[in-house]
Formats: sequence, C-alpha cells, structure tokens
Amino acid sequence: MNRKFALLLSLCLLGQAHAAEGSPVMRLATLEWLPYTGAALAHEGWSSYVVESAAKRFGYRAEVEYFPWTRAMQLGMKDAQYAGYFPAYYTKERAQKCYFSSSIGSSTIGFAYLKSAPLQWQSLQDLTTRTIAVVAGFSNGPSFDEWVRQHKLTVDASPSDTLNLRKLLAHRVDTVVIDKLVLRYLLATEPTLAKQRDRIVFHERPLAELSLHVCFQKTAEGRAMQQAFDTALHSLPLHKMENDYFQRIDSSALP
Repeated sequence: MNRKFALLLSLCLLGQAHAAEGSPVMRLATLEWLPYTGAALAHEGWSSYVVESAAKRFGYRAEVEYFPWTRAMQLGMKDAQYAGYFPAYYTKERAQKCYFSSSIGSSTIGFAYLKSAPLQWQSLQDLTTRTIAVVAGFSNGPSFDEWVRQHKLTVDASPSDTLNLRKLLAHRVDTVVIDKLVLRYLLATEPTLAKQRDRIVFHERPLAELSLHVCFQKTAEGRAMQQAFDTALHSLPLHKMENDYFQRIDSSALP
C-alpha cells in the first residue's frame, strides 16, 4: 500500500476509533488576528471556525495556540507537537517548506492612512517616499514583498496591526498595510483606536486579494493530514458559514 495513502487512511480510521472516547487533536499554531483568529471570539475567530469544522469532518478536534506570528510559523513548521500553522497567505517560499491546504477564506489587503494626510497611489512607485508600517513576518502580496526585499520601499515592522495603527495616529508612519476586515474590527472594538477611528481611512484601491490557508508540516504525516483536511474542507458550505458568522459579529461587535 502506498505510504501516503496508508497514513491518510490511518488518520480517518483513528478519528473514527476515537469518536466515542474523545477525538484526537490536530494542534495548530496561530496568532491573535481579529476577527480571523482570537481566543475571545466565537469559535476563536472565522478562520478557526473553518478549521474546527473541517477537522470534525474527519474525526479530529482542532486545538489552536497563540503566539506572535513569526513564532507561530516557526513552531508550526518545526515543532512535532503541532500539525502546522494558520491562517497563512500562499507564497512560493512558504510552499517549499509546508503543505498548503485549500483556501479557508480570503483577505483584502490595502493601505490605511490619516484623513488629514490623503494617500494617492496607482503603483508601488508612488509609495517610495513614504514610511509604511507592516506586521513582522506577514506577506503582503508578491509585488509588495519583492519591492521590500529590494529595499525600494521603506517599511517599519512591528508585532501587530494595533501597534501599527497607533503609530499612524502618532504620525510615526505615513501609512499602514492592513487587512480591510481587521481594520474595521479594530476600529470598532479596540478602545485606544475607537475614539479616533474617524481619523483613519482605508484606501479604496486594494494592494492585494489573498487567499488564506493552513500550512501543514512538510512530512509524510503532514501531507496525509493536509489531504484529509482538504477532503473535509471541500464538503463544507463555506459561503453560507461565512455569511452567518459575520452577521453575528456585525450584530454584536461592529456598528
């Protein structure tokens, strides 16, 4: 029997065998990235809800642990206690180091700026004179990432979107690269930002539309887990689940 197929079969059989006595655990590393992932959110966030739902379909219980993003990636890729990490944007570099699941959602990446200092941009060349806040370890689309690697853009990296927005309000950076939904959520729920949310604008021109994935460890076991996860994921009504989930968030957390 093909080894990968045998591993995949064993995952499914193990899930069935343990169903009555408690499901086996699929442990993943992640970060606090509201509303996609967050310990205080319903189902620990939208991305966690998708992961949890898919894991249940093949007899596993998803368990997530939170770290700064660079640490989450390191543990997810190398620590045997974890099956992988999420939610990760697809990049060619990451694809060499892990097995990407099918998409568990998508993210609209763009620029936040102060209403008092309007941002006009059509190409990355228009941003070369600005200081741009980014989250350390985040990919922001292949074009932007390549310009950063070539030192064509000036970036200021910090551990979180919240810190970057505070820098923007304090005029320490000119603009912030951020997910549109994350910005909306933070401006509605983070007390230090909500008081000044009318000062911040999200540019109508997106930087990138990126899909989100689970990055499973690049081992035979990781490959089998990824295959079982994808099979389960494809059976989920993701569009309906997403609409229902964010309707609940809109009614409880957002204005």
